[in-house]
Amino acid sequence: MADQNPAGLLEQLQQQEKENGELNTRLAIIRISEPISSSNVENYNPSPSKRRSDVSVIDNPSPASLEADLTHYKELFSKLRFSYVEQVTKEKFLRAIVGDPPLVVGHNENIELEGQLAEVKAALQARKEEVRVMIEEMEKMGRDLASRYKNIQTQMTQLSTLPESIENLESTIAGLRAKQVANMGSSSSQNLPLPATLSLVAEREAELAALNRQLAAVQNALPRKAREAEAMERELGVLERRRSEATMQAREAQRMKQEGESDGLEEMGRWYRNAEETLKKLVGVEG
Repeated sequence: MADQNPAGLLEQLQQQEKENGELNTRLAIIRISEPISSSNVENYNPSPSKRRSDVSVIDNPSPASLEADLTHYKELFSKLRFSYVEQVTKEKFLRAIVGDPPLVVGHNENIELEGQLAEVKAALQARKEEVRVMIEEMEKMGRDLASRYKNIQTQMTQLSTLPESIENLESTIAGLRAKQVANMGSSSSQNLPLPATLSLVAEREAELAALNRQLAAVQNALPRKAREAEAMERELGVLERRRSEATMQAREAQRMKQEGESDGLEEMGRWYRNAEETLKKLVGVEG
């Protein structure tokens, strides 16, 4: 049965219910009044004084109604037994008196009857104890059967919803597989076997460790680099000021040259150039 699919199993159970009747009707509690009233079912005419909880008028009795009927029948049986004993005692007493000769019971016979009565009572008590044990076993078995029947009903309900759940799961699995096939071309690293995946993970972890070391080294060198950058910024500021001053001086010299003014620098330059040429000739050094 474990190899069968849930749909087939459910169909078999439903077919068995159709053939044998519903399970709750077949597992109905035995009606104790059925043997008594089965011959008079057709002529049965319920009266207003009839007890509503009588199992003879209930198709599917409940445990509460059966308990009430059992108590009612116990009371009726006690009254019937008392009436029977009373009638039998009266009948035997009258027959003993009017008999010919009269039946006179002596003391010894009473003692023997009391002994027999004690034995009968002991046997009756033993039978009552057996009946009590049997009733307890039947109640235990009934509770067990009720629990198993409830489990069967729950499992039947779950089994009826199982095919739809399986179909939904299968469609979900098919969609996931289609998505996996679509992603195989874009990401080949996600389709690697386990050893290759572990190797790739180890490689990525090694790269991450190297990057962490580089980051730590950069963080350690960051204060020194910051100080060097500050010093270079100060030097750059000085050079910027010098460049500005030199630019201003060059512009001023160019303006003075264009206006024909002379500050003596060109004459001094020509004089230095002539003096250099004269000294080279005297020393004999070629330019």
